[in-house]
Amino acid sequence: MFNLGTYQTLNVARITDHGYFLQNTSSKSDDVVLLPNKLAFRDLKKGENVRVFLYKDGEERLTATMQEPKITLNNFAYLTVKAAPQHGAYLDWGLDKDLFVPHREQIGSMREGESHLVCMYLDKKTDRLAASAKLDKFLDNETITVEEGDEVNLWIWAKTDLGYKVIINDKHEGLVYHDEFYHDIDTGDQTKGYIKQIRDDNKIDVTLRPIGYEKVTPNAEFILQRLKQLGGYMDLHDKSDPEEIHNRLEMSKKTFKKAIGQLYKKEIIRIEDDGIYLVK
Repeated sequence: MFNLGTYQTLNVARITDHGYFLQNTSSKSDDVVLLPNKLAFRDLKKGENVRVFLYKDGEERLTATMQEPKITLNNFAYLTVKAAPQHGAYLDWGLDKDLFVPHREQIGSMREGESHLVCMYLDKKTDRLAASAKLDKFLDNETITVEEGDEVNLWIWAKTDLGYKVIINDKHEGLVYHDEFYHDIDTGDQTKGYIKQIRDDNKIDVTLRPIGYEKVTPNAEFILQRLKQLGGYMDLHDKSDPEEIHNRLEMSKKTFKKAIGQLYKKEIIRIEDDGIYLVK
């Protein structure tokens, strides 16, 4: 069985002038799919297993490729519009055939050169891969698969009055409030986050800071911000000269030691002989 929009490991059944005919040896079917020579990228041998992506070419023929698309079935990606004729839009997803977005799946009108966060789905009526910018219908907050405190993968989705809507692990919708941001972000960005709270109505609050981070003192917060500005390392530690600490951070050595001690206990930093490091 061949599944459009997914990677599959298939076996080279036969080799022709046009390319390689691949077969799924784990099924009882004799069906084959062509991996054209131009999409093979290296010479293959009969009987060899090869990992390929399955899609339909410009003539709507099931095709295998060793190219790596920017998006796979039922997942999300931030893609650029290559063309936007009257009947829809075409996105660059890394393959030789562009990914189509019907007008009904757009929010507003997509324009050439713009980038949009989309989900790729299989249109059951046409049996074609397509993309949609109407992301709500691809997310499920009825069955929650994360727990409070979990580290998760996020797509920054849309700005709201409260903050930014995010997509959690390509499955759930969440919200990061404005006061949770400590660096610039924009729609389409990918980042790590942490589940802060799952409400009774299954709405999910997300933070970009490790759990426990928000409980640190203002002095510890100041040191964290300085660490981020310096790329995660600062050449000060608990044995540094008090005057140097004061000149650089405008705090006493006692205050500095108390602040980094709190960060260390929360496993936000590690303290080495040459300075302090932000734990990633």
